[in-house]
Amino acid sequence: MNLPNKLTVSRFALTVLFLWALFSPFKYNDTLALVFFCFAGVTDFLDGYLARSRNLITSFGILMDPLADKIMTCSAFVAFVESTHLNPNAPVKVAAWMVIVIVARELMITGLRLLAASKNVVLAAERFGKHKTISQITCIIALIVVDACQEWPVALKNLFAPWVATFAEVMLWLTVGLTLASGVIYLWRNRRLYLDEV
Repeated sequence: MNLPNKLTVSRFALTVLFLWALFSPFKYNDTLALVFFCFAGVTDFLDGYLARSRNLITSFGILMDPLADKIMTCSAFVAFVESTHLNPNAPVKVAAWMVIVIVARELMITGLRLLAASKNVVLAAERFGKHKTISQITCIIALIVVDACQEWPVALKNLFAPWVATFAEVMLWLTVGLTLASGVIYLWRNRRLYLDEV
């Protein structure tokens, strides 16, 4: 297994560790969850960069890299719905319908890619899809920081606390909008696949 694929596999493990830390009762658990998720986000960038720059693209990577991304982001958003339920006074509330939009989009695009593969068609990544992924990761990090900064020293807490909740709220709505728009655009541009024109 080459290095990019090892990084992809590590993202599954980091997602598990992130979820464990997020719901653990010990001190600084949110900060630890933030560290795990940031490491996972870095592997998301590195595995693709290394695979392309070193010509290490494999069938395993083509399959598992997007799957690892979807599990990482969808798991985080589902976890936020649970944490919102456990803490009704949370400054930023992640509504279940928002997560349904995000997860449904990922399932639809995965289904479309499987359909394309069955017809020997390769679907290239869309620019909107890349923007969507960046917005999702940024949103998740911001949502974690909202809670994690409460664990930090006063000076650091005062630096983030006044604005990070507002930023996270804006990013949440932007992410839902981009996720929905990118899904609609992707389905429309590749409509020939499910309209039996191929």
